[in-house]
Amino acid sequence: MKKKNTFTAYVVIGIGLFFLFKQLKLPIFTDFYSWPTLLIIIGIAFLIYSFQVKDFNQLFPGTLILGLGIHFHGMEHYTFWIDHWAMYPLIVGIAFLVRYLKTKEGLIPGLILIILSCVFIFSIRIPHELNWINDVFNFINMYWPLVLIVIGVYLLKKK
Repeated sequence: MKKKNTFTAYVVIGIGLFFLFKQLKLPIFTDFYSWPTLLIIIGIAFLIYSFQVKDFNQLFPGTLILGLGIHFHGMEHYTFWIDHWAMYPLIVGIAFLVRYLKTKEGLIPGLILIILSCVFIFSIRIPHELNWINDVFNFINMYWPLVLIVIGVYLLKKK
């Protein structure tokens, strides 16, 4: 039970600091008075908790939530931030790699997601000969919800 209380304590402290800084109106933190900051706080709490109790499987959700918070914060506040759907698989790939560093699980999915994300992010500048890639991914983009449904049904039926 102490482990659960430790994580909750980190989240409560982080949210308390968030609202304290918001009330104090410190100029250095004005860009952080938004909902993505709460995701960042929860992600950091997961990471601290994971290292403190040595439950390294919590590195994946911590990195994922932290990455999403940073991404949403960047999109909201910085004009140079990349607003592309491939950022999400990139964040998941990074989460796999962070978890891999401690558990030695998830290297291949992490690398695949990162490589694919980089290809898609920079696909705007691909040579003319590789334009078929855009057609393939437009097709995938159209039908990926069906693929998820089929995978979910398969996982339910698999024994």
